[in-house]
Amino acid sequence: MKVLVAEKCGFCPGVRNAIKLAERTLAAQPEVYCLGPIIHNEDVVNRLSEAGLKTLKTIEDIHSGTVLIRSHGATSEELDKIKQKGLDIVDATCVLVKRVQQIARKLNEEGYRVVIVGDKNHPEVRAVVGSAPDVRVVAGPEDLDNFRSNEKLGIICQTTQSPDYFAETVSAILKKGFSEVRIINTLCRETMSRQEAAVKLCRQVDVMFVLGGLHSANTKKLAELCKKHNPQTFHLQNWEELDKKVLSGKGTAGVTAGASTPDWVIEDFVRHLQAFAPRAT
Repeated sequence: MKVLVAEKCGFCPGVRNAIKLAERTLAAQPEVYCLGPIIHNEDVVNRLSEAGLKTLKTIEDIHSGTVLIRSHGATSEELDKIKQKGLDIVDATCVLVKRVQQIARKLNEEGYRVVIVGDKNHPEVRAVVGSAPDVRVVAGPEDLDNFRSNEKLGIICQTTQSPDYFAETVSAILKKGFSEVRIINTLCRETMSRQEAAVKLCRQVDVMFVLGGLHSANTKKLAELCKKHNPQTFHLQNWEELDKKVLSGKGTAGVTAGASTPDWVIEDFVRHLQAFAPRAT
């Protein structure tokens, strides 16, 4: 089968840095814990777990050792608790996520009601909400009903959202007639370039595969965008999850991957796909 791979896909610099920090810390420290998965990819999390990284949900479960802050960041309250317990900290927060947290604090200090456009349940958004007083999450127009029209808003965005989604939400906010609105583009350029490359490729192939964690926001967004342009789009974590029936009658396949998908997953998938010979129908 002919296989085309997106020009931009796979690990972004933030994820690559987080994994390097995790590996370096595991090599130097006997007890290393992470609050939640370091990135949203089971293959990577399992590999690091085999190397000794223990993933836990709460700080209360950690009594000694080193705490690795995952790429999505942590709230100010969580960081304070870790310090109060006398635990060592290794911060693997993506630099772009740190920037969003810093912007949220600055906007708050300047008197703006801080609004982050994104998914309230995503760990990056929760970390930003917990980095400054009273940050509100807006996923759509329905979340604007409790705002007062005389408020001045400072608007930022979850880094892994798409430009179209951010623009549509900002447009809805502007129509509400707030007294002052300041918009800061906090979208990740790496994410945007992957989205553009994925959409370009999916239009050229019979079937499109988006590889990455099922809980990865940027991977889900890639799949969502590709699906709009090519209904034969499938979001999978790896080759083992592929139902070979979807390859029937297909001549050319496209492959892209989320920012938390390792090279070995992409390479393994492409190798199997290239060797696959669908039965004649």
